[in-house]
Amino acid sequence: MTTTPRTNPCRDDDVLRDLRARNGRPLLLTGGTVITGNPLMGDWREADVLIGGTVIVGIGPGLLTAAGDDNMIVIDCAGTLVLPAAADFATPHGGATFTPGRAADIAVLRLTDVPRTADGTEAAPDDSRLDILVTGGQVRLWNGRPLDATTAVAAPELWNVRPLNATTATVAAPQGQSTHDHAHAFLGMWVDDNDFVRQELLPDGRYDEARGDRRSAYQGRYWINGNRIDYLDDLGFWAFGEFRDGHLHHAGYRFTRR
Repeated sequence: MTTTPRTNPCRDDDVLRDLRARNGRPLLLTGGTVITGNPLMGDWREADVLIGGTVIVGIGPGLLTAAGDDNMIVIDCAGTLVLPAAADFATPHGGATFTPGRAADIAVLRLTDVPRTADGTEAAPDDSRLDILVTGGQVRLWNGRPLDATTAVAAPELWNVRPLNATTATVAAPQGQSTHDHAHAFLGMWVDDNDFVRQELLPDGRYDEARGDRRSAYQGRYWINGNRIDYLDDLGFWAFGEFRDGHLHHAGYRFTRR
């Protein structure tokens, strides 16, 4: 019997050191096959999941392009499945989902072929199928082993379980014609505290974001619901932000309207 070689993620000790001294840096799981459980977003053969603090900040292809700007810790997940740590495969859309704003509880499963002995029988696999476990935005398992050897971590049940958190953040994309308020109070130019990121919310429901001397570094659609804003970038990834105390909080940045 022949097997198809799998792509193995490329990781080094520098990433491990960064994880142990994270100091609030965002975490990016990149290059894996992402199963969201979210019917609006769908799944991706190769995409990224961005974690900020305890929540998912963004999801989809193209987020790696901002890794340098945002000082992300990048974890290569090539050849793995990335999915909610509490997934319900028996009930359609019944378990936890990947949605920006929800708790960052994520399981990364390594796709390894089961080795075989000389007589063709299956042997025990060399490494754990559960590769990385993230709960509450923190990496608990790394390469199948506890990140902190002094902490015992129970593997999640990945079958027919309840969602990890009772609250549900949903993205309600408008159907048909645009329902954007062309005179919404939050429209206009928003600039971060260092004048590096400049994000303009346009009246037609699109945004245009410049970074440093890169004009239109990111562009896409947005929807505002109360104090929450959801983004769908033209590169394909989803993200979110919140308007609080006169500022826009998004992807670790605090923006002020100019």
